[in-house]
Amino acid sequence: MALTHASRDPYSFPRFQGDDDYMGKRSPQTVCYPVPTHLAQRQPPWNRISNQHTLSSARRQVYHFDPSAPRDDLDFVLKSTYNQHKELLRNKNEVVFQPETFTDDHGRVLKNRIKAEPEKKMPLNHPLIVTSQKKKEDINSVKNAVASHHTETTNKGYSRRPDGGFYCS
Repeated sequence: MALTHASRDPYSFPRFQGDDDYMGKRSPQTVCYPVPTHLAQRQPPWNRISNQHTLSSARRQVYHFDPSAPRDDLDFVLKSTYNQHKELLRNKNEVVFQPETFTDDHGRVLKNRIKAEPEKKMPLNHPLIVTSQKKKEDINSVKNAVASHHTETTNKGYSRRPDGGFYCS
């Protein structure tokens, strides 16, 4: 008699890992990325992401030099925002807080922070209304002329004034 090998799990139920349909092992998943990682990083949008530095990674580069950065521990403590006259007995981590972290007037441009622009006040304290013309009108048209008694619609100088006199040019 030949022994047949059962494909079903002989152990007790429930067992959640790898026992989806009680028909044996799951088929291996196919790789959904057709291009290897080192080649995909040269294609958009990954080439833009991998070439852009964050603030932290730019500071770790070999050629990065920051003249205002502290050179040793003493400089680091001296440039901190801690004021021993006003903030006595602070925690160790609060003593070395740097102005770059908490203030906006440190003079550095941080790429990963957006500065909120304050609203500009109107100089005359009222909102400025911007309008536009629906139809472009001819500037040489008689209808658009400034109202005056000397216009092209007068009778070549032979018209009379409201008081009865003649216009002369």
